[in-house]
Amino acid sequence: MNEKRQTDRNVPTGTVGDPGVRLVSSEALLPAGRTLHIEHRGEIYMLRKTRSGKLILTK
Repeated sequence: MNEKRQTDRNVPTGTVGDPGVRLVSSEALLPAGRTLHIEHRGEIYMLRKTRSGKLILTK
């Protein structure tokens, strides 16, 4: 049986309805600027939004 489902392209597959998974918009993370510093296990990472609107995560 060939079942065709339409999905929202803005929602990553496998996250909707999964317990413990949060969906956060990039606008909520980067409301005032283009850079967010994230501390993870003692390391600092930078999440940046490029001029073209893409996201880059660097250490």
